[in-house]
Amino acid sequence: MHDTGTESTGNTAQPSRRTLLAATAGVTAALAAAGPARAAAPDDSRLRTLVSRMTLEEKVGQLFVMRVYGHSATAPDQADIDANLKEIGVRTAAELVAKYRVGGIIYFAWAHNTREPHQIADLSNGIQKASLELPRGLPVLISTDQEHGIVARVGEPATLFPGAMAVGAGGSRSDARTLGRIAGAELRAMGIRQDYSPVADVNVNPANPVIGVRSFGADPRAVSALVAAEVAGYQGSGVAATAKHFPGHGDTNVDSHTGFPTITHSRELWERLDAPPFRAAIAAGIDSIMTAHLMVPALDDSGDPATLSRPILTGILRERLGYDGVVVTDSLGMEGVRTKYGDDRVPVLALKAGVDQLLNPPDLDLAWNAVLTAVRDGELTEARLDESILRVLRLKSKLGLFRSPYVSQAGVDRTVGTRGHLAAADRIAERTTTLLVNEGRLLPLSRRRHPEVLVVGADPASPSGTTGPPTGVLAGALGELGFTATALSTGTAPSTATIAKAVAAAREADAVVVATYNVTAGSSQKALVEQLVATGRPVVAVAVRNPYDVAQLPSVPACLAAYSWTDVELRAAARVIAGRVKPRGKLPVAVRRADDPEQVLYPVGYGLSY
Repeated sequence: MHDTGTESTGNTAQPSRRTLLAATAGVTAALAAAGPARAAAPDDSRLRTLVSRMTLEEKVGQLFVMRVYGHSATAPDQADIDANLKEIGVRTAAELVAKYRVGGIIYFAWAHNTREPHQIADLSNGIQKASLELPRGLPVLISTDQEHGIVARVGEPATLFPGAMAVGAGGSRSDARTLGRIAGAELRAMGIRQDYSPVADVNVNPANPVIGVRSFGADPRAVSALVAAEVAGYQGSGVAATAKHFPGHGDTNVDSHTGFPTITHSRELWERLDAPPFRAAIAAGIDSIMTAHLMVPALDDSGDPATLSRPILTGILRERLGYDGVVVTDSLGMEGVRTKYGDDRVPVLALKAGVDQLLNPPDLDLAWNAVLTAVRDGELTEARLDESILRVLRLKSKLGLFRSPYVSQAGVDRTVGTRGHLAAADRIAERTTTLLVNEGRLLPLSRRRHPEVLVVGADPASPSGTTGPPTGVLAGALGELGFTATALSTGTAPSTATIAKAVAAAREADAVVVATYNVTAGSSQKALVEQLVATGRPVVAVAVRNPYDVAQLPSVPACLAAYSWTDVELRAAARVIAGRVKPRGKLPVAVRRADDPEQVLYPVGYGLSY
C-alpha cells in the first residue's frame, strides 16, 4: 500500500439517520409506488419502476464501474484531486458520481482508496451519500480485487488469507468457505459489497505470467470444489463473489494486461478443463462473472477477445450455461481488449456481446459518450441497456444496498482484523505449506542443533497490505520461535559480490533458509543456492511464489512451497521449519523436470510430512 496513515478523511462521521432517510427518500418512494414495501428485496416490478424513471444518461452511467483517486469522497489530497482532473475530469468521487451517475466504483491501494479500515468505511459512506442525494439517486456498488495472496487491495490490519494456490494445496473446502465468510464480512463492514474473487482459472501452464498462484491449481475438479466453497462463504456474508476470468485464463504465456493472449484449447478440452469451475460457480449461485481479454478460436473464430464476443458471453455463458447474473468486464484499460478496437468501440461492443458492467475504462468520458451515442444512433437499444441495469439493480437489492447503504465505525471495530479472524487465517495457512524435499530428515530444524539461522534470498516488493520484506518476515518469525535469526536480502538477481557476502555469512551460521522467487535455469538465485549448499551448512529453500522453483534446485536438501510472500504464509512456513506444525500441503499443480519438461518431477497431490 502507498500509505497506511490514519489522518482525517474529510468525511469521518457516519451519516446521521436523518441524512440517510433524506438521501434514500427518492429510492424508497419509487419502490413503494409499485406495491407494499419489501425494501430488503424489492421485486422486479419495483426495480423496473426505478429503471423507467431514469434518464438515458443515468442509465448509461449505471453500467460503468470506475476508479477514482482519494481517501475521501469529498476532500481527497491535492495530488489525488490533480490525478482525478487529469484522468477523469472531476475533482472527487462525489463529483464523479454526480457527473456520470456511475453504478459502481472500484477501490485500489494505488489510488489511495484503502489506507485503513475506518477510512475505507468513511469513503464508502461518502460515496453512497453523494449518490443518494442526487435526483433519483441510487446506491453505488463498491468493488475491489481482494483475492488474498499476492492480490489484495485492503491490507493490514484487515485479515489477509493465503492465496488461491495455497488454499488449493490445503485442499479443504471448509477452509475455502471460511476464508470467503470472514473476508466477505470484513469487506462488507467497510462498505465493499462486490469482490472480484475467486479466480476460477485452471492453471495448467507453469509459464503463465498473469494467473499462476492466483489459481487454485491444475485439476478442474479440485478447482471447481474450492471455487464453489469460496463463493458460498463470500455470498453468505452478503458480498457478491465474482468468478474470473471467463472463459478461462489458465493456459497462456501472455499477460492480458500488456498483450492479447490466445487460448488454443479445442472445444472438447475447454469443456473438460476450463468450463467446470465456472459451471460450479453458477451452480453455487455466483452473483457475478468477470470476462477475460483473450481469444479462444475454438469458441469464437472472429478474432475478438472474449469480452467482446457474443458467441462466448451470450451463446455459451448465458444460453448454454444458463447464467443470468451480472457479467462484468475485466479492466477496459488492459491491452488485451484494446488491441483490435479503439476505446470508444470497446464498451459498445462489450454491451452488444452481453456484458452488464463496464469496468475501469481508460477514458470514462469517451466510453460513456460512446455508449450514449450508440443508443441515440440505434446501434444499441435502450431496452438492451435496461436488461443490464435490471441485473445490476437486482444485485444491489440482494446485497441490501437499498435498505442499508451505509456502514458504521462500530461495525468496523467488531469485524475487521479481529483476533479470531487472524487466528483463522493462521490456521488455514498452516494447512497449506508443502514440503517437497527433506533429505536426511533435515526438517524440522532443531533449536539445539541449529540455534543460529541465516535467512537470505529474494525480497520482491511486498504484496499490498503486508509488511515484508520476505527475508525479514521469515527471520522475525523464526526469532519468535526461539532461533537467533538474521536476515540478509540478496534480491531476485543477486550479483557475484552479493552471493559471496551471503556465503561468508552462511559459514558463521548453523543453518540457512533461502527464499526463492521464480527461479529459472539462468537465474543467479540458482547460483546462490548452489554456493550456499557447497558451504556444507544445512540449507532450506522456501519457494515464496511458484512451487516450480524446486525443479531448478536439485542440490538443495530441503525445500518448501509457500505459494506467496505474504506475512501469513511466511509465518506458517516458519512454523513448519521449526516443527511447531507439520507440513500438510499437497501440490495442486504438477512440477515438471527442468531438464525434460515432458517428465513430471512431482505430481499433483505430492507432499511430504514429518
